[in-house]
Amino acid sequence: MNKNTPTEALGLERRLHTRHRARTTVYITVAGGRKKLCRAVNLSATGVYIQTADLGLRKGQQVELSFAINLGSVTKIHRRKAIVAHVSRGGTGLMMDAYSSR
Repeated sequence: MNKNTPTEALGLERRLHTRHRARTTVYITVAGGRKKLCRAVNLSATGVYIQTADLGLRKGQQVELSFAINLGSVTKIHRRKAIVAHVSRGGTGLMMDAYSSR
């Protein structure tokens, strides 16, 4: 591999953590306290892709997320700060701070 060749051109994955299919509801809170209920499509240790209508989110914007993860006999509630990584027609990719919680 040529070190000057971008990984995207080669079709290589750039993520550090594996994505997992997710079927959980995510509450997203934006500046001003506006909250919206969304569905997560996939989830990793540091990111989540959610189905969104037009929330008016912009790349680089900070949001807060709240979601539940079912671990069998235990359900954990997670609260994380996140940055909007990208916005597409069908959803929004968010990069979470893995260690932030309220």
